[in-house]
Amino acid sequence: MLKIGLTGGIGCGKSTAVNAFRVLGATIIDADQIAKDIVKKGAPALIEISRIFGQHIILPNGELDRRKLKQIVFTDTQALEKLEAITHPRIRTEIICQMSAASESLYVVVDIPLLLEENYLKLFDRVVVVDCLPEQQIERVIQRGNSNESIIKTIIKKQVSREIRLKAASDVLDNTGDINRLKNQVKILHDSFLKKATE
Repeated sequence: MLKIGLTGGIGCGKSTAVNAFRVLGATIIDADQIAKDIVKKGAPALIEISRIFGQHIILPNGELDRRKLKQIVFTDTQALEKLEAITHPRIRTEIICQMSAASESLYVVVDIPLLLEENYLKLFDRVVVVDCLPEQQIERVIQRGNSNESIIKTIIKKQVSREIRLKAASDVLDNTGDINRLKNQVKILHDSFLKKATE
């Protein structure tokens, strides 16, 4: 089985590319979903987070108050490091487990925003980077309506640079154009992964 890591900066169109792979029948592992699952009500990671950050980050229904936790770690590097020390090893373990469980697939795509930041390179045979221009990133995230320009620029600065991502890529999906152009590139990659997996 071919193991593909897929990444891209905020607003680059990663989710669109992943959905295109999914439509073509690819097995998808979603690191963001895993990150949500490991902090569900009663989960060991959530218990540890509440022990370190305090019970006030737990909602009355026992779920994590994501907004409150985000506010704490967004401006405090040490707090973020403490959170990541709890969550990242568990996320990595679960990604490896899910890849093992998908061993009958010809190839698997792991959608992982922090692929380079968290040093996941060694897990994959190939790395796909979804890329667009920095000004497009900002414009697209603003259009989604959930952030202002200064917050988006801060997030972009915290992510690895576009140059580093492109240097690490085995394959680049150029998302500077429209959605159909991106889907066509995904189809070409899908066909090449199937070919490689059966060689």
